[in-house]
Amino acid sequence: MSRFTDHIAMPANPLPLPINAAPDPLDRAMEPLLSEPFASALDADEAAAMAASGPLRSRLLTRLQASRAASAAMITSRPKRLATAQLAAGVAERVLYAAAQDRPLRPGEPWRARLLELQPGSRWQGPDASCHREWLVLRGSAGIGREQLHPRDYHAAPAGAAVGALSSERGALLFLRESAIAPRPADAPFTVRDADAGWPEFAPGIRRRVLWQRDGQAALLYHAQRGAAVPQHTHGHDEECLMVQGELFLDDLLLQEGDYQLAPAGTGHHITETDTGVVIYAHGDLDLRFVA
Repeated sequence: MSRFTDHIAMPANPLPLPINAAPDPLDRAMEPLLSEPFASALDADEAAAMAASGPLRSRLLTRLQASRAASAAMITSRPKRLATAQLAAGVAERVLYAAAQDRPLRPGEPWRARLLELQPGSRWQGPDASCHREWLVLRGSAGIGREQLHPRDYHAAPAGAAVGALSSERGALLFLRESAIAPRPADAPFTVRDADAGWPEFAPGIRRRVLWQRDGQAALLYHAQRGAAVPQHTHGHDEECLMVQGELFLDDLLLQEGDYQLAPAGTGHHITETDTGVVIYAHGDLDLRFVA
């Protein structure tokens, strides 16, 4: 049985900013409202009836329609709804995002983002070394060549660098991001270990760890306390958010552990806030573009 839908286990050492509440279980009756824009939960007849029933409901309908329009450009993936493919014995993948092949890449757009689940004792030769690769361990432990990684450890390898096979003795869940970032002469594979990296202050209630950066884009881990929020902002690069722990509202969409959203360059978020506290892997602008 697949364990992609299990909660992502965190390291034994406590976080410097404790998460104050566990994510709420997903109520099946509410799932249509959480999994896509609210307006898409209404059919045309219901919408017409709501519009005709009074000013309050008309305003609500306007809000629902605005939510649907704002979310139309976002790509959201929930692992439990994705197909699983076998890469090798005991190694499965779920593709969170894959770029279209019939157009140029947007600024910061990945070729592909996926979750890899390794059963105990499994081994896989790894992705194509012609691309820039980034791994984040979400659960368990894994080896990339001779490098041993544990929860929230991050490893990056430039295009052209051979790093060896991916393996796990006891099982693991990893995030893998592949992109077209061109290597520079001094580039080499490197690891950022969770136990050593720290959590620098970023904003009230929010700490941020910069894992990798180049030309205005970056790979980051955010750790926000319950009630923390980020003001309205736009994206100069594609912005990816992978939920490592907790729950987050991106506008009217609720993301839970394991969920992924890509907001294309040129879009924006009006609301980014958490009721539970959250740890997020993000890839996008190093400096957020706030809207005055």
